Amino acid sequence: MLLSVIIPAYNEQETIYRILEMAGSVELIQGIRKELVVVNDASDDGTETEIFRFREEHPGTAVNYQKHERNQGKGAALRTGIQSAAGELIVVQDADLEYDPREFNLLLKPVIDGFADVVYGSRFVGSNPHRVLFYFHSVGNKFLTFLSNLFTNINITDMESGYKLFRSEILRSIRLVENRFGFEAEVTAKVSRIPGIRIYEIGISYYGRTYREGKKVNWKDGFKAIYCILKYNIFCRK
Repeated sequence: MLLSVIIPAYNEQETIYRILEMAGSVELIQGIRKELVVVNDASDDGTETEIFRFREEHPGTAVNYQKHERNQGKGAALRTGIQSAAGELIVVQDADLEYDPREFNLLLKPVIDGFADVVYGSRFVGSNPHRVLFYFHSVGNKFLTFLSNLFTNINITDMESGYKLFRSEILRSIRLVENRFGFEAEVTAKVSRIPGIRIYEIGISYYGRTYREGKKVNWKDGFKAIYCILKYNIFCRK
């Protein structure tokens, strides 16, 4: 079995090499192989140089490199990654250091054990380390999760988590259209409507960034998420 690790990257020259190094060195359970699907979303810093440096210095690591000629957003980068992925399983790994690739196996286990089709990593449950950051961000995330759960009738604790694992046929069976950070709300709404879908959740570590350290999500994305929750749960259900 092959796990495709989709890594969307936009201006992440400070962290992309380390993430590739960490993801590439993880030993997966049950002998699962992995490929790193890196999608450079038209970065204008040294992100591409760092990706090429990693690929040259780690010839034994499978790196599938894709590049957008213009910046399109995280959702568009993920669609490119999904189309390019060869694995039976897909996990989303942000290019920053907020999520730890050494926890791939936590997300894999419910799938490998035959219980899950989709696994969400939650920043709000479990005993793993969580960086203490912005209070109103946590309030906003919990509100968005509550609103999403209200429409989907599932009881996840962290809809906005960037750490999600899917059977690849699940992602390919739905039409994803959001280009930017609306991906999380859209994919949750559409996956929740698949008959017989088995969604699990597991606590993960969270090493959040400040805006000075490069965090890109802001309050505007929160309003966009509300729009997407309403759009894909009420008005655009296909």
